[in-house]
Amino acid sequence: MTSIQSMLSEFDAEAANTRKTLERVPEAAFGWKPHGKSFSMGELATHLANIPGWMAYILEEDSFDIMPGGIEPPRVQSAASRDELLGQFDTNIARSRAALAGVDDVRLSQPWTLLSNGAALFTEPRIAVLRSIIFSHTIHHRAQLGLYFRLLDVPVPPTYGPSADESMG
Repeated sequence: MTSIQSMLSEFDAEAANTRKTLERVPEAAFGWKPHGKSFSMGELATHLANIPGWMAYILEEDSFDIMPGGIEPPRVQSAASRDELLGQFDTNIARSRAALAGVDDVRLSQPWTLLSNGAALFTEPRIAVLRSIIFSHTIHHRAQLGLYFRLLDVPVPPTYGPSADESMG
């Protein structure tokens, strides 16, 4: 099995778990946040829906500048509805899965750089960037969303095994 085949399998499993989680986000609680420093539920869910879209940029470009010219990028607007949220997620998943399926192990081993105002923050092989910035980052924020669900008595979906709220069935 190639690295690409392995990553596609992992990508599909994580996408399914993330979609299951996003399907549970209650629209009535989009504005709720557990703490003043926290994302609102809608902001967190929108961020989670957008993370997979970054994969295509990492695979297609050699670098990305998060603050070109020293100008902070505009803040992403929170989705207005669950349908919009899921639509963003599905679009990002489709584009990034196609990008991943279209590269080879050589491309995965090549360096990619994250910049801020032209200065390199880090340079890593693409495969390491995908694991940290896409996969681990997604899992981290999906777990945060699970905590939001718990605090609001929204049933937490099963991901790697049954949750306290329901079985894998």
